[in-house]
Amino acid sequence: MPARPQFDDDRRRARLALRHRLAPVARAERAEQVVDDLVAVHATDPATVFLAVSARLAAPGIADTERALYRDRTVLRRHGMRGTLFAIPAALAPTLYTSTTAKAVARERARLLKDFAASGRDAGWTARVEDAVRAALADPGAELTGSRLSELVPQLRETIDYGVGTAYQATQPVGMRLLRLLGMEGAIVRRRPVGSWTSSRHRWTLGQAAPAAPSAAERADAQRELARRWLERYGPATEDDLVWWTGWGVREVRAALAACAAVEVELAGGAAGFALPGDLDPVAGPDPWAALLPALDPTVMGVKHRDWYLPPAHRPQLVDRSGNLGPTVWWNGRVVGGWAQRPDGDVVFELLEDAGRDARDAVGAEAAALRGVLADARVTPRFRTPLERRLTS
Repeated sequence: MPARPQFDDDRRRARLALRHRLAPVARAERAEQVVDDLVAVHATDPATVFLAVSARLAAPGIADTERALYRDRTVLRRHGMRGTLFAIPAALAPTLYTSTTAKAVARERARLLKDFAASGRDAGWTARVEDAVRAALADPGAELTGSRLSELVPQLRETIDYGVGTAYQATQPVGMRLLRLLGMEGAIVRRRPVGSWTSSRHRWTLGQAAPAAPSAAERADAQRELARRWLERYGPATEDDLVWWTGWGVREVRAALAACAAVEVELAGGAAGFALPGDLDPVAGPDPWAALLPALDPTVMGVKHRDWYLPPAHRPQLVDRSGNLGPTVWWNGRVVGGWAQRPDGDVVFELLEDAGRDARDAVGAEAAALRGVLADARVTPRFRTPLERRLTS
């Protein structure tokens, strides 16, 4: 049996620097290039999208991402992997929905109808409220906040008891559940927020009717395509990494890897990984580079097993209790510290290891550039980590 191709950590870091556009030589001209190369950018925290893209632009800034999201609509916010909100290339939306979101939508609608029925609101009532939401958004160009929709559709302000009899019992507004579901289906679409680019209070506009539930063959084909795109940008990586990133079952992941003819390779320490056929040659590493990436950045969150770029000793300072990674400082393909923005706007950082004078100087230059990008904006990560809290105290 021929030996498996081998990928040590240095080879993986060289790929990451270039394919994720982190090295200066690989920086992009437009936001669409960045989002396409990252496949999907976490959008739970709205600042992540803008800062993740800016860190990879030849001319860092916020304006080009606003253009892509709100004027040209070439980048869309959609629910996808693990039920999380992402910014994705518009062309990827059908693949994402068929491979991943459709199944989550079916589960969420079933739960919603069950919870609503328990409070005396049957499927007919729910359908009428959905129709009323669509009617409120029917005027061409209408973009309404959740608050305004609740004024026009008062049923959205009603509440239900959720998780009755469990430790998670709570009262929820109808609108919170229903608008999220309609957003997952694409029936309504998030548009420009109220306030600045850091705001999560988005306006809604009318989308398209939810597609029909995909067939098993359609889902498998879409999963093959999404797995191929992920491997192209994040590979080589393990089966476990893809299971974690997608939220699919192990059987689905194995079928997708087989469908895109993924080649088994050997990672550092002897672990089995996968890469695309024809993508096994070494990549020449770029010159030394530094980067300040935001909380939940896709490079940091793109795989489950992170020891090859995130030293385990650094995790207690950079990861919150739920496993979310905060703002990180990178040097030559490794996380070496974290950063934060103080209330006065200053961007500060702390290196968790001695990376040398060149590293500190380069990181300092990146921090100064980021301060210019942020201008009057103030960014506090939604999921705060020990180091970020300490730097801002």
